[in-house]
Amino acid sequence: MTETEDDINELDSETENGDVEMCLMSEVDYSEQAPTYKSRPDGEAAPKVKQVDFNGNPDSLFFNDGIRRIDLVLVYEDESKTASEKKGSVYRRKQRRRECFEGSLMDFGVELEATQSVIDEKMFYVKLHMPFETLCSYAEVLHIRLPIQPNDLAPQSYSYNCFTKHFYPSEDVIAKETEFFTAPFRKDQLNRFHVKDRDKFFTPAMRSRMAYYVLNRAPYDIRGNMKKYGFSKLLNGGVYKDAYPLHDCRFNVKSKEPSCPNERFLLYNEWAHPKSFYKMQPLNLIRKYFGEKIGIYFAWLGFYTIMLSLAAAVGLGCFIYGYRSRESSTWSKEVCDPEIGGQIVMCPQCDNCLYWRLNITCESSKRLCIFDNYGTLVFAVFMSIWVTLFLEFWKRYQAVLEHDWDTVEFLQQEEQPRPEYEAKCTHERMNPVTKSNEKVPYTACGKCMRVTCGISTVLFWILLIIASVVGVIVYRLAMFIVFSVELRSGLKDHKELEPFKEFITPQMATSITASIISFIIIMILNNVYEKIAIWITDFELPRTKTEYENSLTLKMFLFQFVNYYSSCFYIAFFKGKVVGYPGQPVYWFGKFRNEECDPGGCLTELTTQLSIIMTGKAVWNNIQEVLLPWLKNLIFRRCTQVGSEKVIPRWEQDYQLQQIGKLGLFYEYLEMVIQFGFVTLFVASFPLAPLLALINNLCEIRVDAWKITTQFRRIVPEKAQDIGAWQPILQGVAILAVATNAAIIAFTSDMIPRLVYYWAFSVNPYTGGSDHTMAGFINSSLSVFNVDDFTEKSRPNEDTKLIWPNITTCRYRDFRYPPSHHNQYEFSIYYWHVIAAKLAFMIVVEHIVYFSKFMLSYIIPDVPEALKEQIKRERYLTQKILHETNIEQLKELMKPVTEKLQNQVEEPELELELELDLKL
Repeated sequence: MTETEDDINELDSETENGDVEMCLMSEVDYSEQAPTYKSRPDGEAAPKVKQVDFNGNPDSLFFNDGIRRIDLVLVYEDESKTASEKKGSVYRRKQRRRECFEGSLMDFGVELEATQSVIDEKMFYVKLHMPFETLCSYAEVLHIRLPIQPNDLAPQSYSYNCFTKHFYPSEDVIAKETEFFTAPFRKDQLNRFHVKDRDKFFTPAMRSRMAYYVLNRAPYDIRGNMKKYGFSKLLNGGVYKDAYPLHDCRFNVKSKEPSCPNERFLLYNEWAHPKSFYKMQPLNLIRKYFGEKIGIYFAWLGFYTIMLSLAAAVGLGCFIYGYRSRESSTWSKEVCDPEIGGQIVMCPQCDNCLYWRLNITCESSKRLCIFDNYGTLVFAVFMSIWVTLFLEFWKRYQAVLEHDWDTVEFLQQEEQPRPEYEAKCTHERMNPVTKSNEKVPYTACGKCMRVTCGISTVLFWILLIIASVVGVIVYRLAMFIVFSVELRSGLKDHKELEPFKEFITPQMATSITASIISFIIIMILNNVYEKIAIWITDFELPRTKTEYENSLTLKMFLFQFVNYYSSCFYIAFFKGKVVGYPGQPVYWFGKFRNEECDPGGCLTELTTQLSIIMTGKAVWNNIQEVLLPWLKNLIFRRCTQVGSEKVIPRWEQDYQLQQIGKLGLFYEYLEMVIQFGFVTLFVASFPLAPLLALINNLCEIRVDAWKITTQFRRIVPEKAQDIGAWQPILQGVAILAVATNAAIIAFTSDMIPRLVYYWAFSVNPYTGGSDHTMAGFINSSLSVFNVDDFTEKSRPNEDTKLIWPNITTCRYRDFRYPPSHHNQYEFSIYYWHVIAAKLAFMIVVEHIVYFSKFMLSYIIPDVPEALKEQIKRERYLTQKILHETNIEQLKELMKPVTEKLQNQVEEPELELELELDLKL
């Protein structure tokens, strides 16, 4: 049995099995959320949808009468002609629910018109139109803010506007809209709102959003006082294929309709087209066409990209400084010097491996100088300040957008429960606010069980990631031995590869292959966990869509954080830290010898890991976002190709496009936040990370714009006040970034040991000189080991004696006493000086940076002063209008009473006047 049949049978069997999807909401509550719904008497058949033929106008956005605008389109497949006898009952159940659902929509006051497909006769398109009265009712239910009067405050002008105006689309192309003061809509105060044209009072985005709200609350099965509703259930059951608002025109051709604003065409030419890569985004038009949720995402992405340009410039400067100074580094010169590095024989880094001379790492030490220098320290501190400025200025910008886009009080007033939540409300509880009984889908014990199940599943998958990281580490340990033995002999056998021997080291080969394997594992685990996280969140049954997205966001980010960053954390803070010394090496599982860093440290390997993951992730995401939708649309058009003589209507052209995923922008945010982590958490090891992120984001903005403008059906507009749960996640990453970068500089790079040597151990009493110098640092950073002290397990193989017959000692990277010392192989005084300096560095840097972050957060207000004045002005006008309206309504109510009292007073006066006249 197919999934669709299962869903349909589930819909039918729910009544017999306890009716888990049956809504038990009271009629009072239902009437508050659906004020236009008029229930039919029991036994009365649902009204039929009028079916009409396509009128031949491919650009039309209206019913066949050319007057009623199409606010939403439903698509379904008529399987009556092709359904087998077995599937006939499934089809009849679908048809019964469809007829009931469409009848319910008409009971809500929605007008419907159906049209058969011109391409596939089995496909039907049901067009929805919301009349003005119905729109007014649901605008009040959803607390939609609408204009009351033009904004009379002087617009702000900034000095940099003269420069930035050249990067905005011309106002002749995208006209600037009039700014209004707005207020939550009330139907009984319609005359107080700025209504010039009833047909344009509600924007197409508002109309579609209200139509979708009705769609989610229209019953598809009515049995007495019990109603089943939830449009997602009909989509999952195959009753409908999709529901979507219409694009207003083709993306590359203007509509022939004179009243069409051609906003999609404008967005493509001025925003999504590659030629517009240098232009600022038309955010108001994006918000108007796609809704606030899409608009706030592109506003955040654009702001993040602009801020990245500063970080990228400073990072590039640090990289250039490191690149130009790599040849002049004293310790790098010592490694490459044949008389110093060429005379130092290093101990084997794995069991049964060979000795090697230090100067074979000459090129890798030069590469290390590019990233491990004093400029990196300055850049790490700069990035800690940069991330604070980014978050604080984003709050200010977001506050402006919240006001301009009327989302300031959205979460408190407007957001309604999800239909999936409402449909499972089977338990009663007392509302702590209203002290009245309300329906909830689970008891306190049930909620605890659901949350516990979710937490347990997330922890299990995090442990699975850690297990995969351990697997990659074991691969590193095993393959390092293989590369150490085979790589050198392979290069000697192939003389043409001899020039590359200084570049292809066992450490480098192991690092690159392990990074690629780690990236593949990351991608596989991502795809599997995604489905698990969605299932868990569905099981938890959050009340609102915002709560649903926040819950899913937290689960996905925790997983992605461990998945993407675990290998980087291992290289930065664990690799090479607990390795022992050649006589007593540390083993994993008693078999695999723990891997060591290069003599220059693990910073180069961390840089390699970051560059591979960041580049691979960007390439993979672009393949998913660009090629896959384009190929799917191309294949669909080829499969449904019709003769050129047929004219395809607007709704059918849109159906040929891809359907956007249920989670919408979730993956776009996740991709950017993971990138934000790479840019901030490990930037001390890779100053070019902001530059790579900047290049990626410049492409990402246009790719995302091109994708939703040309390749996807128009998204049902949604409200959003901010970027949701991503904001605290960004703040958490920013706080963690200070500690990780300080730790990378202190424990992963060689900066602190070099500083300790320069200021303490390069002069008396440790050396014979009196001037501070870096000369001799390499020799002081390498300890001495007597080759006779090898254990049987760690001793080099017999072939080593033939190559190195007279060797008595070798060197290894550590700060330990030599064999002749009474505390031989114990940590030396140099080691404890270095540890103390590292800890002191971390504490001092963290406190300075955290204090600076706190001061910046305190100094920079979240809401600009000019915006505060505008908000006060708007609230004053709203209160004034409401007060005047209430007074007028009171006058209208009191008018009959006043007239009656006035008549009662006037009648005795007239009688008295008549009596006086008679007497006279």
